[in-house]
Amino acid sequence: QVQLVESGGGLVQAGGSLRISCAASGRTFSSYAMGWFRQAPGKEREFAAAISAGGGSVYYANSVQGRFTISRANAKNTVYLQMNSLKPEDTAVYYCAANLQGIVVSTSSYDYWGQGTQVTVSS
Repeated sequence: QVQLVESGGGLVQAGGSLRISCAASGRTFSSYAMGWFRQAPGKEREFAAAISAGGGSVYYANSVQGRFTISRANAKNTVYLQMNSLKPEDTAVYYCAANLQGIVVSTSSYDYWGQGTQVTVSS
């Protein structure tokens, strides 16, 4: 069982930066690949970024490639999403999720989810 808690969301102006975090409970965090997803009002939840269990591999959606960076600190049971050059279309609730399969983009492949943190980018 893994419990995930996101934090760090907030309001930022377009072009600004924000780092959100996801703290995990349990001793097996380092066994899980982690993903960040986002969901805007009226839209489906979409994949943003993922990182392998050991942190050596990452993958990004085209929409965030070059602007967002996913990282993890297994000693702290935490995964991060550094978001730069934010755009109004990045406004969404951001969720972290964990899975044992590896870097995957489908929401159905993830076993555990956090409650989400709101990120709002003003124009």
